[in-house]
Amino acid sequence: MGIKSSVAEVYAALTTAEGLADWYTTDTKGEGDELGGVLQFRFEAGGFDMKVLELHPDKRVLWEVIDGPEEWIDTHVDWKLDQVDDYTIVLFKHEGWKEPVDFMHHCSTKWAVFMMSLKSLIETGKGAPEPDDVKIDNWN
Repeated sequence: MGIKSSVAEVYAALTTAEGLADWYTTDTKGEGDELGGVLQFRFEAGGFDMKVLELHPDKRVLWEVIDGPEEWIDTHVDWKLDQVDDYTIVLFKHEGWKEPVDFMHHCSTKWAVFMMSLKSLIETGKGAPEPDDVKIDNWN
């Protein structure tokens, strides 16, 4: 995805509890800007914790899910960033699922909803974090 911004702006939105709360879920706590830090994300339908495994300023953020839905435990959320002209290019993966269960397909679509929220936050100043996100099914 391309976001019209500096890579530093996107990196900050991925590594601070305040930035994450502005596009992902308003109930975000933790230390996303420290290696080994734990981010706690809570949603109406539940929540999960992610440990920060890698931080490469303006290049990459890597998290490991350490608590939450069974299907998510030990999966990795990987954000790679690159500056191309006026755009930050975001390459995103949520990988390591043990099997392609229905919940994985839901999450794939839901990540796209939140990616658009991130883009909106950076480009317009207003994201759509949970609880104001687009609901897509009974898992939200």
